[in-house]
Amino acid sequence: MDDAAIAALERAMADAAASGDYERAAILRDQIHAARNGGTPVETGSGLAGLTRQQPGAMGLGTSQQRAEPPPGWVRPKKPDPMTRGTSRRKRA
Repeated sequence: MDDAAIAALERAMADAAASGDYERAAILRDQIHAARNGGTPVETGSGLAGLTRQQPGAMGLGTSQQRAEPPPGWVRPKKPDPMTRGTSRRKRA
């Protein structure tokens, strides 16, 4: 990225910080840092790939464990019918 583009990002970051949009200013700061280190902001992203903000009510031990999701198109098999042969508990002689 050239110096003019970095200067434009710095101006946008200053404007965002002045207006109180600190999240936008942080994203622009990360893009400036990435541009100065040789990558483009699109290539490097914001550096937070795969991280998500914790949801309200989902705090405490064990909440960070991932849940397995079935593959697309998978359908749970039907439960067997309880009224089928062999359900009696009596022993047969």
